[in-house]
Amino acid sequence: MTVKEKELRIELGKLAEKLTELRATESPTEATLVEINGVCDQIEAIDKEIKTEERVEIAEALIGKPISDPSIPPDPAANPDERFEDFGEFLQAIIRAGSPAGTSVGGKPGGTVDRRLLNIYQEFRSTGLEESTPSLGGFLVQKDMASEIFKKVHDVGNIFPLVRQIPISGNSNGLKMATVDEKSRVNGSRWGGMAVAWTDEGGLKSAGKPKFGQITLNLNKLTGLVYLTDELRQDAPALGAIISQGMSEEIAFKLDDAVLNGTGAGQPVGILNANALVSVSKETGQAAATIVFENIKNMYARLYAGSRGNMRWLANQDCLPELMSMSQAVGTGGVPVWMPANGAFGLSHDTLMGRPITYPEQCQTLGTKGDIYLVDLSQYVAITKGGIQSASSIHVQFLYDEEVLRFVFRVDGQSLWSAALTPYKGTGNTQSPFISLNVRA
Repeated sequence: MTVKEKELRIELGKLAEKLTELRATESPTEATLVEINGVCDQIEAIDKEIKTEERVEIAEALIGKPISDPSIPPDPAANPDERFEDFGEFLQAIIRAGSPAGTSVGGKPGGTVDRRLLNIYQEFRSTGLEESTPSLGGFLVQKDMASEIFKKVHDVGNIFPLVRQIPISGNSNGLKMATVDEKSRVNGSRWGGMAVAWTDEGGLKSAGKPKFGQITLNLNKLTGLVYLTDELRQDAPALGAIISQGMSEEIAFKLDDAVLNGTGAGQPVGILNANALVSVSKETGQAAATIVFENIKNMYARLYAGSRGNMRWLANQDCLPELMSMSQAVGTGGVPVWMPANGAFGLSHDTLMGRPITYPEQCQTLGTKGDIYLVDLSQYVAITKGGIQSASSIHVQFLYDEEVLRFVFRVDGQSLWSAALTPYKGTGNTQSPFISLNVRA
């Protein structure tokens, strides 16, 4: 590292501290935003200078004497079966191998051959290609490395965006919501206690009054940390975007999981643990780990009527074969209810009872409570504050040349319903916007 590069890095650290202070402002003014942009411009300019210095240092080292004696002992620390991780690491190995005896270019006097260079030489050596001989033309550059990092495509963030979200601002760290405490629709219970009656002239009137409840939500913290070295940050500029995307997906995954499975201990209360959840019993004699059409009909019958316009199905993907095999008994036979004639030939509709069905990973395994839901997610409320907050620091691991990236999301959530609702007429079966199927073991 040159003297100039060291000075640039010190200046970069000071700017990073200043940027952290500016971003910590709760309500930034227009002047603050202008100053933040100015600091970012300075950081980008210094980063370009540092990269230029690094390239010049490598180029100057490459001008030196190339390796001419293949008998130089290989570097014992290098694994002979390994490949170079990137082009920069490959160039550093050439610098070490090409250092003239008695010098310290690259940090190792006398030159030391990385075994991985010999692997490349053996792999690509062929008659007539003299430049592939180390003593004549240097080491042949290994195969190009793709700059893109390939990853799986995950289906996340499909549940939390559908719940009712209330942003919290200012100095608040929670929210209290007044609700009408209505658990029954029978006479004298609507609105928690309102009552009217048919009364004769001069007759005594009966009194009633509404009953209110309160929902309390307190922000919880969902956090993540990533450490990376200065060298990796500089040599792999795309890594920052990959980390941000990966962390965003992980936060989205955990939020979806909290809406379904949250315990309420330092996290939201999920639908599976909500007091308002109605869990439909299995059919008499129903086999373990199965879903039959009677289950679906019974779940549909228990959904609160006011939620039908917003309802959707959520199921573990292992439920799909069971759903596709469901049938409706007709006489001594039956007809399929999921797939019509030639249904396997066309594109699956992924709807059930006319409403969409999706397959979150967070649903429980087939046969257990929570493997399939019928829900109205508008009846679940969540509070958030400020979105995903990201910050970086070079000071936490300063002695190790490591930067730490921090991600924080503050959130809480729970059902708007404190209990399932008893209908005015009927069998007495309660209704709810959250329906599950009970264990089939």
